[in-house]
Parts: sequence; C-alpha cells; structure tokens
Amino acid sequence: MESSTLAETLQLERLEVNLFRGRTPDDTPGRIFGGQVIAQSLLAAYETVENRLCHSLHAYFIRPGDPAVPIIFEVDRSRDGGSFTTRRVIAVQHGQQIFNLACSFMAHEDGLEHQTQMPAAPTPESVEDDHEARRRAMEADAAMPEEARKWMLRPRPIEMRSVGGPSFPAVSGPRDPQSQMWFRARDPIGENQRMHQVICAYASDMGLLGTAMRPHGLNWNTRGLQFASLDHAMWFHQPMNFNAWHLYDHDSPSASGGRGFIRGSIFAEDGTLVASVAQEGLMRLRKPK
Repeated sequence: MESSTLAETLQLERLEVNLFRGRTPDDTPGRIFGGQVIAQSLLAAYETVENRLCHSLHAYFIRPGDPAVPIIFEVDRSRDGGSFTTRRVIAVQHGQQIFNLACSFMAHEDGLEHQTQMPAAPTPESVEDDHEARRRAMEADAAMPEEARKWMLRPRPIEMRSVGGPSFPAVSGPRDPQSQMWFRARDPIGENQRMHQVICAYASDMGLLGTAMRPHGLNWNTRGLQFASLDHAMWFHQPMNFNAWHLYDHDSPSASGGRGFIRGSIFAEDGTLVASVAQEGLMRLRKPK
C-alpha cells in the first residue's frame, strides 16, 4: 500500500459546519506528537476562513493525546471583522479537551517592514541528515532495544539536519542553550500557502525542548526525566515555501519551576524571517528510586 504524504495524513473529515474529525498515523506510539495537533487545529480553523492567512496562533496542551482514537475538532467562529478573523479551536478525545488553540487571520496588507538579521549558520548541504546520524549511532549501540531502534529510524515527513548533530541518543555534557537545524517537508506541498503554514506549524514543535535541556546535559533518554510541551505560540511574518530549506534557530533564555522556555526563529535560506515561535515545556528531573 502506498504511504500517505504528511498533507494527506493531516486532512480532516467535516462532520458538521464547525466540527471536524482527524486521525493519527498508525505508527505513532504512546502519545500524539504535539505538532500534529497544532497543525490539524490550524487546518480546522482554515476550513471556516476565506481569503485570509493566519498571522498568529496561541495554544495550550492540556492532556496527552491518544493515537488509537480520532480527534474531534470544534471550531468557534469568534469574530469576522473588517481586518481580522478570529477563531478558537478545541480538540477533544474521550469527552475531554486535550488541546485548545486561538488563531487570527488577516488579508495581505502593505505596511512598514523590518526584520532581525539571520544568524550565521553552515549551509544545509554541509550538515549531516539527522536520520543518517541516528543510524550510525544505532549501529554503535548494541544495547539499544530493537523496538526503540525501529522507532528512531522510522521514516519521517520532515527532513532535519541539526547543526552539531542531533542530541539523541547521546550528548556530550552541558552545552549552551542554543541550537540550529535546517528543516523542510519531504513531500511536495503544492501551491496552497495555507498548507505551507500548516506543515510548518507541524514542524515547529521539533527540537524546542531539547534546546532547554542542553545546559543540563540531558536528552530524551535521560533516566528520570519527565517532559512535555505546555503551550505553543507562532507568528507568521512572510509567505513561505516549506519544500525549501529553512533554518530553525533556537535559544532558551530561562528554565525554572520545572519548566523550560524556548524561542525560535524560522528563516528562509535567503535570510527572510518567515515565522517566530515561543514555547514553554514541562522539564522535571526526578531522582530514580
């Protein structure tokens, strides 16, 4: 059976005027990837909006998603104004909210412009693909369980090239709370700018919490580490082609109270700042019993 593209996987079924159903790929273990729920919630909002593009979204992760059952997305048409359209989306499973999102849309408007300069970074062609780096690490780690090996080496819809290599499965001690990676969608997205935003929103949940872990020498496999995204905000500044390489530049200015805060800037390869991201995540290190 031919595998689906990410754009096809994220598609929703309309149940009612403002009610939609989404599903999770069969290979997702444990809990639903946060980027999927962000992307499908934005797509649900787009199903109720005409002739305007999203310029910002703000979301909260409330409960872990269950990949074994569909997600119901309820869209509240908060306002259709002269300049802005506002929507609120609630994602529900087992009769409970797992996620909610508020987003705003606007027609194109000319105005004052400026942007921060793209930071220095190696070219994407000079950075090793994360999948290849993981494959080599798995070959060198005979103790890695086979199921974990299969999960780490599964095909992924977003191509990623982390500057300095991915932090999992190994890190080499504490590092600065900064990181960079190049990323892009593997499958063609098409001409619809909405889908470029949706898939970029999906990918925007990648690598953020790992940056907050860096000063502490932690990674996803650290024993006793409990982590989860708590909230997520994103601003779209310019049109994008997410089939082309984009630099995702992260920094984590603070960690406290069991939470880590991370900022991200997404630049097109020509230096255009296309989107900004902010996230706070749970980051608890419990002593093994």
